This record gives sequence, C-alpha cells and structure tokens, in this order.
Amino acid sequence: MALTFNGSTNTIAGVAVGGLPDGIVDTDMIAADAVTDAKQALTGAAKAWINFDGTGTVSIRDSYNVSSLTDHATGVYEVSFTSAMANNDYVVTASAIEDYSSATSRSPRIAGPTRADHGTGSVHIASWATNASEYDVEECHVHVIGD
Repeated sequence: MALTFNGSTNTIAGVAVGGLPDGIVDTDMIAADAVTDAKQALTGAAKAWINFDGTGTVSIRDSYNVSSLTDHATGVYEVSFTSAMANNDYVVTASAIEDYSSATSRSPRIAGPTRADHGTGSVHIASWATNASEYDVEECHVHVIGD
C-alpha cells in the first residue's frame, strides 16, 4: 500500500506501526503512545531492560521502560519501571561485567535479582564478587520478561 499524507486532517495512511493494522495512524494515536503500547503487548519480548554503572554515583547508560535507578547499598540496586508489570510473576535475568579498571586484578562478577519479592513497579538487583560479598559493578545489565 502506498503512503498518503493528508495535511488538512494530520493523518498518514498506509502505515503499519508496531503491530498495528494497516490503515490510518493519526496524531491522536501518536500522542497516546500507540507505538509504545504495541511494543509492550508483544508476548515474550523484554518488557524492560537497563545497562547501568553501579559504581560511585550510579548512572543509567541506556534503558527501556525504566524510570529510575536507586542505589540502596554496596551492590544493591532498585530498578523502577515506567509502565508497571501486569503481575509480579515476571522473569528477571541480570549480568555483570568484571572490574576492568586494572588488567592485573580482574575477577568475575555476578548479578541477579535479590530475595526481596518482585513488585509490579520495580525489582531489586544485587551484584557480587566471586567470594559472595556484595560488590559495586562498573557495568550491570538487567532484563525483564513478563506480562
């Protein structure tokens, strides 16, 4: 289908956006974040993810559906979602990159959800050194899959 633009009604016809059926995408749909909603509805897709620096003042490098990152203690973080999960039965995976500041003192790091219950609005993540002590990591990745 060819694209057609109508300047008087502010519509674009012939566009399939994020799983929406072919047809008209108007400014109301765009303003209502219809494209984002379609991404959220995909079964099996990541509903949230984050790449962050957990050392010093924590900072988000990049993310999707994450509103904030809180540093609770050494190696303990809370990732808050922009759009809440439908329930607290979602899956969380996490990974951490070793301390790469010194080529002579590299050791593996691990990360994962804490024993705290998942909330629909956030999840707690912890990172550890291989000796089981909590440890601030330079790079942590968290992935959330669920409804």
